[in-house]
Amino acid sequence: MDETNDKNRFVNDTDMRPMREETAAELAEPIPFPRNDVSEEVDRGVQEGEGGRGLGYSGLISSILALFMLPVLFGAIGVVLGFMARRRGSEGLGAWAIGIGVVALVVGLFVLPFF
Repeated sequence: MDETNDKNRFVNDTDMRPMREETAAELAEPIPFPRNDVSEEVDRGVQEGEGGRGLGYSGLISSILALFMLPVLFGAIGVVLGFMARRRGSEGLGAWAIGIGVVALVVGLFVLPFF
């Protein structure tokens, strides 16, 4: 290159070093990686509703405990775990945990103070 083109390629006005960088682009096609059997089983489990089964049972147990002791604490925990279970695919257990937890909360907050 001649000197006239190099004068226009300075980094800035105070630094008078020319930019002489090498740039490259990939020309190769990306290598596809085959999916292994473990990831497919995990994907199937989430689609079939097995992902939130543990959360659903935990929420259901917590909601049932809320009917007998500490209804505000265990009821709130049961409702939260029920929503998490429904999001992970276990809709039946999550709905029961939410329903029983809400009933326990309502009884604990509005009915029990009058007795």
